[in-house]
Amino acid sequence: MKSTHQPKGESLRGSQDEQCEGRMLNPASVPSMATTPLREAVALRYESHEGTAPQVLAKGRGLMAEAIITRAREAGVYVHESPQLVQLLMAVDLDAHIPPALYLAVAELLAWLWRIEHETAAGPGQEDSAPVRQP
Repeated sequence: MKSTHQPKGESLRGSQDEQCEGRMLNPASVPSMATTPLREAVALRYESHEGTAPQVLAKGRGLMAEAIITRAREAGVYVHESPQLVQLLMAVDLDAHIPPALYLAVAELLAWLWRIEHETAAGPGQEDSAPVRQP
């Protein structure tokens, strides 16, 4: 999933860059990615069985965004273009769970991802049912 946001003239610096860079070394742990044409990217982690909101694992602008996107694609992670969502997610702190105000927007993204994964798994012409949530 691609999704990012960048205020004009700002860039990530210091330890935040290092934290993002370190996370990019293990793209298999990132279920989806998001980017914009402005070369911004946000990587989210979501485990439905944990019962917590999605978490911002990595985010970056410019070359950092390109590296996040490249590593995600190399790892087979879906990348989704959503400039508005990326803009909102860039305001969320690294390692933080998304705020309730973003639940609906991110839920739509996760629904898109779920459909893609299940259409691929089911194959053409096969029906697929919704997942059953375990308590």
